[in-house]
Amino acid sequence: MSIFWDFDPVFLRLGSFEIRYYGLMWALAIGLAAYMFDHFVKREGLPEKVSESIFYFGTLATIIGSRVGHCLFYEPDKYLAEPLRIITDIRDGGMASHGAAIGLLIGLWLFSRRNKLPYLWSLDRIMIAVAIGGAFVRFGNLFNSEIIGAPTDAPWGFVFARLYPAGTPVEEMVARHPSQIYEALCYIVTFVILTWLYYKRDMGRRRPGLMFGVGLIGIFLTRFLIEFVKENQEAFEQSWTLNMGQWLSVPFIIAAFVLIWYAMSRPAIEPKPVTNAPKEAAKSAPATATAKTKKSKKKKW
Repeated sequence: MSIFWDFDPVFLRLGSFEIRYYGLMWALAIGLAAYMFDHFVKREGLPEKVSESIFYFGTLATIIGSRVGHCLFYEPDKYLAEPLRIITDIRDGGMASHGAAIGLLIGLWLFSRRNKLPYLWSLDRIMIAVAIGGAFVRFGNLFNSEIIGAPTDAPWGFVFARLYPAGTPVEEMVARHPSQIYEALCYIVTFVILTWLYYKRDMGRRRPGLMFGVGLIGIFLTRFLIEFVKENQEAFEQSWTLNMGQWLSVPFIIAAFVLIWYAMSRPAIEPKPVTNAPKEAAKSAPATATAKTKKSKKKKW
């Protein structure tokens, strides 16, 4: 018993132009990340311009890093020989999560410098959005029938029918691990944990770096382990003990444990209670103006 998966990856066709579910999942992930980051900024009473600049430094850096990362990590010979194809071939797919992570790290460093914020402040908060956004992207991979798992006899195995030529008998199709779903579920769990740490334990302010470290564990340790039940993406990985995705995950896993140790080994910061600064300022403004008016009238008399 297995699940027969013959999902059409195209959401809308307009002549030769197509909108795919994969692209919609990316758009949803980016939109949700921008919304959440704007909420964090307002919740902690920071200027509105802080959330306005996250698009340029966060979103664009993630997309560029994801695309360039795929081209350099998985198909370097092809794209180094014809660099323009990095742009022209983007409709054919090819985005790497490790490249997205590197791009985001660079973008957030620039963002933090621009807004005069601690680097760990930005990393801790964006990780919440990255976790849930990563889940949406993995569902996009499922809609594309890509990044498939190894063959399995498990009852929840997926038969990815679109990977076979038309007319192939179902009996000749192989059920595989739905590795996209495995990763998506792990990312959702990571999102729940990070949300709890931020709202219930206030770890974003009490222990800078802890949330980012936990997020890296939830994403890249998950990726490292699930790769054992996934098919390699490129032929050159077949002779490797660990595949490219696992080797690229190792530095992030090491960094995660270092960050968690750093955050937990230092005394916890006791921050002031979170208040909605913009609303409080709006409420106090009329009162202040009234007080000044009364004071000026008193002087006049």
